[in-house]
Amino acid sequence: MGVPIVYHKKSRQFHLFNNEISYIFGIMSNHQLGHLYYGKKIRDREDFSHLLELGFRDMSPCVFEGNAKFSLEQVKQELSVFGSGDLRHCGLHILQEDGSHTACFEYRNHEILSGKPLLEGLPATYVETDGEAQTLRVFLIDHWLGCQVELQYTLYSDLPVLTRSIKLSNLGEQKIRLDSAMSLNLDLPDKEYEMIELTGAWGRERHIQTHALHQGIQSIYSLRGHSSHHYNPFIGLKRKGTTEFFGEVIGLSLIYSGNFLAQVEVDTYDVTRVMMGIHPHGFSWSLLPGESFQTPEVVMVYADKGLNQMSQAFHELYRTRLVRGTWRDRTRPILINNWEATYMKFNEEKILGIARSAAELGIELFVLDDGWFGERNTDTTSLGDWYPNKDKLPDGISGLARKITDLGLKFGLWFEPEMISKESELYRNHSDWTLSVPYRSMSPGRNQYVLDLTKAEVIDFLDEVMSKILAGSDISYVKWDMNRSMSEVFSAGRESDFQGKVYHQYILGLYELFERLTRKFPEVLFESCASGGGRFDPGMLYFCPQGWISDDTDAIERLKIQYGTSMVYPISSMGSHVSAVPNHQTNRSTSLVTRGDVAYFGTFGYELDLNLLSDADKATIREQIDFMKENRELLHQGIFYRLVSPFEGNTTAWMILAKNKNRAIVGYYRTLTEVNVGYKRLKLAGLDADKKYHVAHTDERYYYGDELMEIGILLNDSTSGDYLSKVPKGDFLSRLFILEAE
Repeated sequence: MGVPIVYHKKSRQFHLFNNEISYIFGIMSNHQLGHLYYGKKIRDREDFSHLLELGFRDMSPCVFEGNAKFSLEQVKQELSVFGSGDLRHCGLHILQEDGSHTACFEYRNHEILSGKPLLEGLPATYVETDGEAQTLRVFLIDHWLGCQVELQYTLYSDLPVLTRSIKLSNLGEQKIRLDSAMSLNLDLPDKEYEMIELTGAWGRERHIQTHALHQGIQSIYSLRGHSSHHYNPFIGLKRKGTTEFFGEVIGLSLIYSGNFLAQVEVDTYDVTRVMMGIHPHGFSWSLLPGESFQTPEVVMVYADKGLNQMSQAFHELYRTRLVRGTWRDRTRPILINNWEATYMKFNEEKILGIARSAAELGIELFVLDDGWFGERNTDTTSLGDWYPNKDKLPDGISGLARKITDLGLKFGLWFEPEMISKESELYRNHSDWTLSVPYRSMSPGRNQYVLDLTKAEVIDFLDEVMSKILAGSDISYVKWDMNRSMSEVFSAGRESDFQGKVYHQYILGLYELFERLTRKFPEVLFESCASGGGRFDPGMLYFCPQGWISDDTDAIERLKIQYGTSMVYPISSMGSHVSAVPNHQTNRSTSLVTRGDVAYFGTFGYELDLNLLSDADKATIREQIDFMKENRELLHQGIFYRLVSPFEGNTTAWMILAKNKNRAIVGYYRTLTEVNVGYKRLKLAGLDADKKYHVAHTDERYYYGDELMEIGILLNDSTSGDYLSKVPKGDFLSRLFILEAE
């Protein structure tokens, strides 16, 4: 079946459906849009009017004289507008020249398109052929104001995915101001949901938090100028009792990298309103006659077979239809980054020594991190001075790149282009390029300040200096860092009316810079970073196929971080490295095997001084590299299943399954040793019930897929009471099980 988007002319209703989901709304008697249904696919019919719920509520303002049953406070809507009788929180708030906040948007017309249009200036999901999706555009107009709203819906044919965004156009004669322009309004009929959030802080990003909805407001947000370590721009609403493999869940993900709000409001009649988009605080966007504003895209996923089904839909969509370019489908190189090996204290001899060892072990890419430019020996200086420090690198970046590539490695380089140090030539020449209020002091963060990417000259400068380095050296990879949140968000020299645009315009400037560089250097692999996971969001995936998910490289902490991140993001997007022990963030020591077994489920690399390792450790690293080279296509393109949550106990388990179900890699991790406990089994998922599987490193027998899913693998480790087991005992145990079908 293709993707039907059907308009029933007589009932004036839209039904968007594929094999898995239905989304239904219609034009109500007041010419506004009423929401009717979102969920599992139902059969199409000419008229769904019986789904419209109208009823009398005391003191609610009504749309029509004499009809107390029709109130915008009570009906479920596609677009919620402040000031016209809907007394809940609303997604669209427009201030007019006379001070009025009242607006009323009525149906004007619509069009149905094959494929999916791009969003101007913003990252978004896409299609490669028009048959992959259909798009519905519904145009609404406020006749008095002369303002048009375009609601855009795209339904994918083979995924339970619907995308939403809004475009506002000032077709009138007066200036208007958007004080809120959310991308999504979704009204649901009840509150019997639990809200899933990915929360945390630096070093413990994207931990899974779940709580029941209650009457009132519950929300996550960022006001830091970036999506943040604290909250990821995603929420899930699952029915009570929904698990990884059973039950209903709605996942909502915002493709945006700046300030955001994801808000759920339950009214006193237990109706649930979900809104998602740019955070209204600090946002004030004036539109002159003829100007338009496009909101970021929200991706909606509905699943009726649990959280894994939801996540797998996000993974497939984001890996193949959000990530773009040369590196989308390529296997990623195994890299070594010098940061935890040297920090900023290095010279060319030290770097080349690590690179030689890396080449001997089979590593493919060497990445030079912070400290290579200006007078950068501490984090107090030189951001903005993007020229090589000749005391450390006498032949510059081009000379070092040549020497490293002569060893058979590719070469990568760290930048933090959005930031500036006061101790820099750039600041001395262009102090007005910082986000700052001229007559107030600036608040430093990590001894640095934020460049004003709303200014074209700043974007042009960064484009020029980065392009010069990338064009002048053999560079295959860029690590793009961003190490502080925004404060004093003010664009010097701009009129007051512009200041409400700065937060969003900064993100548009960032996207423009990325677009320029990725187009000029399509062979360069860009990896995003923001003090680790401070800007790990779908907006960045559009430009960077992978991101550094956390500065915390401890394998045990990474279990929670990678598990939580997988709720939305594909394994191929997760930067994951084997680092030194004792770990630099937790001081914990884990075996090299365990560190590798965790890092495999990501892009994979190393962050340590190879020349300090024993011969035995180097032999283990060779084995790890061989394993990753053999399996990285499966790990990055297979179907990921979460099996056991680190948030619920002492063990973690997950697996990657080939799409043909002939091969799987299962990761099992036990944090602390338990004493004298019973036998334990691990149930797998997704296998072909009728196929015979051999499980490497267990025995010579085969197991049917249904046995492995319904009964499981006998773990046979030191928790099982089998004291003759050859499996290592002790804390921080990991094991990999490799399954091959006959």
